[in-house]
Amino acid sequence: MTGRVLGAITAALVLLATPVEAQARIQCVAFARAHSLIQLAGNARDWWARALGIYQRGQTPRAGSVLAFRATGSMPMGHVAVVSKVIDDRHVLLDHANWSRPGQVERGVMAVDVSAGGDWSAVRVWHAPSRSLGVRVSPAFGFIYPAAEATLATARAAGAALGLKR
Repeated sequence: MTGRVLGAITAALVLLATPVEAQARIQCVAFARAHSLIQLAGNARDWWARALGIYQRGQTPRAGSVLAFRATGSMPMGHVAVVSKVIDDRHVLLDHANWSRPGQVERGVMAVDVSAGGDWSAVRVWHAPSRSLGVRVSPAFGFIYPAAEATLATARAAGAALGLKR
């Protein structure tokens, strides 16, 4: 085998062994749609409004929900991130893309509610290049909850009304 052919085969094997997320740059909206049960389209800054009447929304973090960030001068399209774990009422771990570096996927990064009222309207998120919890405070709308969660809650309530135990 020639060096050129061997090099091409090696490159192909490396490409195949590389996770898909690392092969192509991904935006936060595409990542959130692919890694949550929230199926909205459009810019991240519009997800909060688009969720109205389709998904429940609120200010309490829940695993599987999507944290929707407001648009700012440094983040004109807004941002969305999937909550992978709730640590407590003011700390969560997020999975998201396109935050620390263009197209980069980050998993299990810390986000902290720094709002005065504890309503997740002001958030600091781990920023890899600065190795710190947020270069800036980012304004957020709140959390969008998966429809499956609403369906499950409705089914439990109906079962409870009928005297059924879960």
